Formats: sequence, structure tokens, C-alpha cells
Amino acid sequence: MKVDRVRLRNFKCYGDADLALERGVTVVHGVNGSGKSTLLEAVFFALYGSKALDDRTLDDVITTGEEETEVELWFTHDGRDYHVERALKLRGDRATTTTCVLETPTETIEGARDVRREVTELLRMDADAFVNCAYVRQGEVNKLIHASPSDRQDMIDDLLQLGALEDYRERASDARLGVKSVLDGQREVTENVRQRVERKEDKDLHERLNGLESRQAEVNEEIDHFETQREQARTTLETAKEVLERHEETREEIETLTEEIDTLRSKIEETERDREDAKDEINAREDRRETLAEERAELLETVDAPDGDDVETAIAALEERDETLRDDLEDVRVTITETTGEIERLRTAADELEAQAANAREQADDVAAKLEADENAIDEREASLEELDTRIETARGRFEDAPVEFGDAADRIESLEADCEELTDDLGDVTAEIRTVENAIEEGERLLEEGKCPECGQPVEDSPHVDVLDEKREELADLQDRRDALEDDRDAVDERLERAEELRDAERRVDRLEENRENVAQLLAEKRETLEERRESRTQLLERADEYESAAEEKRTTADDLEDDVDERRAELGEINTERGEIKSVLESLRRVEAIDDERRDLASEVQTYRERRSDWRTMNEERRETLSDKRKRKRELESEFDEERVATARQDEQNAREYIEKVDAKLEELETRRTELQNAIGAVERELEELEERRDELEKLEARCDRLESLYNEAETLQTTYGELRAELRQRNVETLERLLNETFELVYQNDSYASIELDGDYRLTVYQKDGEPLEPEQLSGGERALFNLSLRCAIYRLLAEGVEGTAPMPPLILDEPTVFLDSGHVTQLVSLVESMRDLGVEQIVVVSHDEELVGAADSLVRIEKDATSNRSRLERGEPPEAALLASE
Repeated sequence: MKVDRVRLRNFKCYGDADLALERGVTVVHGVNGSGKSTLLEAVFFALYGSKALDDRTLDDVITTGEEETEVELWFTHDGRDYHVERALKLRGDRATTTTCVLETPTETIEGARDVRREVTELLRMDADAFVNCAYVRQGEVNKLIHASPSDRQDMIDDLLQLGALEDYRERASDARLGVKSVLDGQREVTENVRQRVERKEDKDLHERLNGLESRQAEVNEEIDHFETQREQARTTLETAKEVLERHEETREEIETLTEEIDTLRSKIEETERDREDAKDEINAREDRRETLAEERAELLETVDAPDGDDVETAIAALEERDETLRDDLEDVRVTITETTGEIERLRTAADELEAQAANAREQADDVAAKLEADENAIDEREASLEELDTRIETARGRFEDAPVEFGDAADRIESLEADCEELTDDLGDVTAEIRTVENAIEEGERLLEEGKCPECGQPVEDSPHVDVLDEKREELADLQDRRDALEDDRDAVDERLERAEELRDAERRVDRLEENRENVAQLLAEKRETLEERRESRTQLLERADEYESAAEEKRTTADDLEDDVDERRAELGEINTERGEIKSVLESLRRVEAIDDERRDLASEVQTYRERRSDWRTMNEERRETLSDKRKRKRELESEFDEERVATARQDEQNAREYIEKVDAKLEELETRRTELQNAIGAVERELEELEERRDELEKLEARCDRLESLYNEAETLQTTYGELRAELRQRNVETLERLLNETFELVYQNDSYASIELDGDYRLTVYQKDGEPLEPEQLSGGERALFNLSLRCAIYRLLAEGVEGTAPMPPLILDEPTVFLDSGHVTQLVSLVESMRDLGVEQIVVVSHDEELVGAADSLVRIEKDATSNRSRLERGEPPEAALLASE
């Protein structure tokens, strides 16, 4: 990995800064307090966000007096370009992240957590691993030496990815315990199934089944016998029923013939009566025709009309005259109706005009009343405006002592909710870590009871890690303290959030009041504008009422003139009606003559019809008498075939067969019940046998599963032991390689006759041997020697990581922040040698922050930092290192 460029805006002591970093050694140079370390902290912050701030908060990185800050970082990793941008903004008294974006060659990632997770996966190290390996921060040059053995072991194991093996070992342990729990449960289930199999085997089910099947066969034979007897009885019954049915059919046919004979005789008699009635009808119609002829002659004499076809001509002439009169009558009626309608329309229009005049005067009165109401409403709304101004001023007064300005409550709530969410997430992470450590302590105590190491699972006498439980308990106590602190912080944030929500409600109340005031003011202005319009409207309404009344008077005068014309038309209507009445009387007489002629023709036709019917009825009766003779003959034949003795025998056979069948059915029902009971019993035994086989199969499967679980349990236990042994083996290999690299690095930078070598044991304990073989603890070295020793250890770890990953995850730049704090001039020279050696070993980018002039000579590029005493802002500029100090060119 190589940092290409970093750009800052309002970050701590920087206003605006933009720096491009080259390959090789870059020395950031300047006096103390100029802002050199801040530049490196910005790179660290861009990568890991709030995790790079230790105990500080986001508020601390924003330049004093500013509201927001922005950091951008461009870097190259594994030959691909990346860009990360973070922006913060003060909301109230807290800073929140407004922008956090990581642009990769394939996608854009947003959100602080997602960006930090992606960076951690990309570099294969989190923020803690970054400062333990690549970033030696100011004042932490002796961090690894002063750390406790367990802390140093955890730091280096995490850097070398050995912590994952411990996680795998713990997972294997959890898996083993899980398998053990399942195995115990399966063993219990297996034992229950075995007991059920044994209980069923004790029932001797096969012998019971044979006995039941024998009894069932006996019942089946008995059922077959009775069913045969029942079939014979049914045959007898069917024969008797056939005889009785034939007898019944003969009897029914005789009865039918008797009824049919009676019916024919009745019909013959009825038809004869109909012939006599028809004769009477013919005589009556002849009489009616003579009466109608006399009436016709009298009518013709009355109207003085000719006989024959001239009646129709007279009727047509009269109808034509009546039609003419009816048309004249209709014309007069239409004229009367139209004139009457016009009169009504004029009078209706006059009424409407008078009503409109009255309505206009009522509206004028309403407008006058509204004018008075508007004047009162204007006075009331002016008073309402004064009241709303007072309430708005009172509501705004709540913000005088509030932590936020009016209008910023929503942003304050958003900031506090973000803080609360972050604290909740941290609390969840800590709670999860507490559960993990508690499980590890429980497992470790169990292993100790079994005489095994709580860390690697080896026998205690063969393991150097038996004190790991105390370290786990200390870690648990620290995590519980951290959880309590996080809970206190979250409670405090909740209280501030509640206060902010109250202020937001106050803001909304002010907004509503101001909106109400604006509405009232607008309504007041509208009332004042419409007041004059209503005065003018009242005058116009009164003028319109006078116009309506004048027009109504004119229409009533016109209607009175039209009434005289209607009276004349009504007199003409009476004359026409008189003439039409005379014509109607003559027409009625002539039409009656026509009706009489039609009726006489109809009567003549009916007489002919009745005569034809009498002839048809005589023919019909002759045919019926022949049919009646045939049916009487058939009846006599059937009566001669009737045998009462055979019918009595058939009835007795039917009764006997029915009684026997009833008895046999009862017996068969009893036998069927017995057979069903036996079949159910056989089915129950067979089901028990099937269940026995199922339980045996189940038992076999359960036993096989228990065997597999036992094998899996042994494999998990073996895997747990293997991970522990593999971790110990890999740690030993890494220790040997790290010890070699450490000696190479230390020998390169510290060439004197005082020290012979450095020893690193399996727990990463460090021992320095003098030339005479005397061992020394690192704490016994001088301050400068400890600093060089620690830097050598850091560089050796860096080299081990770079060589171990074989280029698949290029290392980040080696960053040294004020490494000369504990060094005198001689040791500074050795530090220069260390930097040169790392560059010679192929470290792509080294960044050194120092105010020491001697380190400048080791630089490929130089960045100078200066601080303006007036503005207290830092600025940077590039410089060229002195030619005499370019040791890399020698």
C-alpha cells in the first residue's frame, strides 16, 4: 500500500492543506507544536474514522471556531487506486459524520461502519493492529516493551493472524460441547426406543395373530353357510312375488277395463246431450236474427237514411264533416291554450320579477347586516393578532437558555440519535465480548479440572499458558467496567435527547402560531378590502329592485289585454261543439245499423257451425259404441282366467320366505359383527407388528447416529487439540523467524561491542544478551537503547508480515511519529541507519515525523510544517533535503 495524497480542511490546526506523498522516505519536518503529528493522524483518521481517536471524540478534530471539517485520502493498494472521504459537522455541542465514502475500483461504499470494515478487510488489520505494526505514534515507541507478556502476546499473535487459530479452537470446543449435548439426548432417545421394542416383543404378537386368524376362518365358513340358505329363501320369495304380481296385474287390468267401459258410456250420453243443446242454440240464434232485422228497419226510419250500401256513404260523409269540425275545434283550443299560456307566463314573469325585487331588497338588508358584522370582525382580528404576537414571543423565550438556537432542534435530535445508536452498537459489541470471555473462562476452568491447559488443551505440565484464566478474568472485569461506562453515556444522551425533543415541539408550536398569525393578518386585510365592495353592492341591489318592480307592472297590463281575446275564442268553441253533437247522434244510429248487419252475419255462421258439430258428434258416438263392445269382451276373458287358490299359496310362500330371511339376516349381522371384531383385533396386532419393525428400524438408525455422533465428538476433540497444537507450532515458527529478523535489524543499527544477541521465547518474552553472555531484561537498557530496541522489534514484525503474505496483501507505509524522543545524537544516527535499512529491504514508502535535523538527511523528499503565530494555523510546503545529508546516494 502507498499513500498518494491527503487533503485537509479545518482539521485541527490546519485550515486548508493538500499534500502528495512520493515513494521512498518522506520526512515531515518542523518545530514542536507545528502540527507534524496531526498530518499523520489525519491519514489514520481517514482510514479508520473514530476508532483512530483513542479517548478523544469527533469534536476534537474540528478546527476551533469552525463548524465542519473534511479529510480526503487517495492511496494505492495492490496496484489499484482508492479514495476515501470523511466530513464532520457540529450540531449543537456534538459533531456528527455527514459524509463517509470509500470509492474502490469496483464499487462505492458509504457509511462509517461499512467503510471501516472494508478498510480492515483490505489491509488485513484493524485500527489497533495498524498502530501496533505500521504506525509508531508519538510517545508509543516503547509500547511493545512496556506491555505485559500477555498483552504483547495478543498484539503480535493478532498481527501474525494467529488469533484466528484460537478462535477456531474455541469454535471447535463449542462444536464438541454441542455434539456432546446432542449425543446425550440421542442416547436417551435410543434407550427409550429400546425399552419400547422390548415391551412389544414380550407380548408374543405372532402367536396372538395366528389364533385370531383361525377364529376368523371359522366365522367366515358359518357366514358362507347362512348366505347360501338366504339365497334359496330369496329365490322362493321372488317366485311367489312373480305369481302375486301377475295376479295383481290381471286384477288391475279388469278394474281399468271397468273404468274405461263406464267412461265410454258416460261420454256417449254426454255427447247426445250436447247434440240436443246444439239444436236449442240453433233455434235461439234464428230468433235473434229476426229481432235484429226489425231493429234495423226502425233505425233507418229514424235517421231518414237509405238502405244498403248508401249507409256506409252517409257515415263517411258525416265522419268527414266531423273531422273538419274537430280540426277547427282543435285550432280554437290551441289558440285559447297558447293565449292562456302567454297570460300565465306574463303573470308568472311578473311574480318572478316582484320576487326578485323582494329578494334584492332582502339581499340589500343582508349586506347591511354583514357590513356591521365585518366591522366587528376587523376589531376582533386586530385583538387576535396582538394575542398571537404575545404567545409567539413567549414560546421563543424558551430558547434563551437552551443548548441550541431556535431552528436547530431537529439537527440536535439527529446528532443525539446517531450518538445513541453508536453507543448502543458499542454496548452490543462489548456485551458480546463479555459473553465470549465468560464462555472461555467456563471452558478454561473445565479444562483445568481435567488437568489440561485452558488455552491450548494440552496437559498442564506440558504447557506454559496455565495463567491464561487470570488474564481472562481481568479482561472480563475491564469489559464489564466498559459496559457500565457505555450505559452511563447512553443514559446521558437519552436525557439530552428528551430535552431536544421538547425544544423541537416548542419550534413546531412557534411555527403553528406564526402560521396562524399570518392567516389572521391575511383575513384581516381581506375583510378590509371587501368592506367597501359590500357597501357598493347594497346600493346596486336597491336599484335593481326598482327595475324589477317596473317590469312586473308592464307584464300584468299585457296579460289583462289577452284575457279579452280568450273570451271571444271560447264562444266560437261552443258553436262548434253543438254541431258536432248533432252529427254524433246520427252517426251512432247509422253505426248501430252496421253492427246489426255484422251480428246477423255472425249468427248465420254460428248456426251453420252448430249444425256441423251435431253431425260430427253423431259419428263420434257410433265409433265409441264399437269400442265399448270390444272392451266388454276383453273383460269377460280376463275374469275367466282368475285363480284364487294359486294366489293364496303364493302369499303363504312369500310370508314364510320373508320370516326366514329376517332370521338369517339377524344371524349374519351377529356373525359380521364377530368377524369385524376379529378383523379389528388382527389389524391391531398387525399394526403392533409393523410398529415393532418400525421401532427396530428406528433403534438401528438411532444406534448408528449415536455411533456417528461419538465419532464426530472425537473428531471435534481432535480438531480442538490440533488447533491448539497448530497455534503453538506456528507461534514457535514465527518466533524463530521474528527472532532472526530482530537480530538482523538490531545488529544493523546497533553495531558495538556491548550486546551479542536477542532472544525471543514462545511467549514473546525478550531477553538481551551482552557480549559476556549476561542476560538483560529490555527495561534494564538505557532510554535510547530501549527506543532503538523497540523500533527494531517493530521493523522486524513489519518485515515478517511483508514476507509472510508473499505480496498478496501489500503492507501499508511504515510511519514513525517522533521516534527520536528518547534518543541522543548517537542513537539518532543509528535510527537513520534503521530507516535506510528498511528502505534497502524494499519498504515502498516510509514516513518519518521529526523536528530533528539529522533525520532530514535520510529523506527522499522533505515536507516542512510551519504554524502562523497570528492565526494559529499550520501550513506545509515541500523542501529539498541538503545534498550533504543524502546518505542514500553513498
